[in-house]
Amino acid sequence: MSTKLTLTLEKEVIEAAKKYANEKGQSLSELVENYFKFLTKDSKVETKIELSPKVKSLKGILKVNEDFDYKKILEEEIIKKHG
Repeated sequence: MSTKLTLTLEKEVIEAAKKYANEKGQSLSELVENYFKFLTKDSKVETKIELSPKVKSLKGILKVNEDFDYKKILEEEIIKKHG
């Protein structure tokens, strides 16, 4: 069920948003609704990130010992670089 919503915004913002929506082939209402859906989406639901084919091909190529602590190495390298 759709319900009307009245917003008060600066004229320039409205014009820019209308132009953007038009370029994307959407109405301003669709654009605002999708943005609100994005903002209110349940943050607990994790979205699966699709890896690119190139990244998939690199996955697992680096072999390290089980006790390898990348955070410690990263911290040491940052200290070396920035003091």
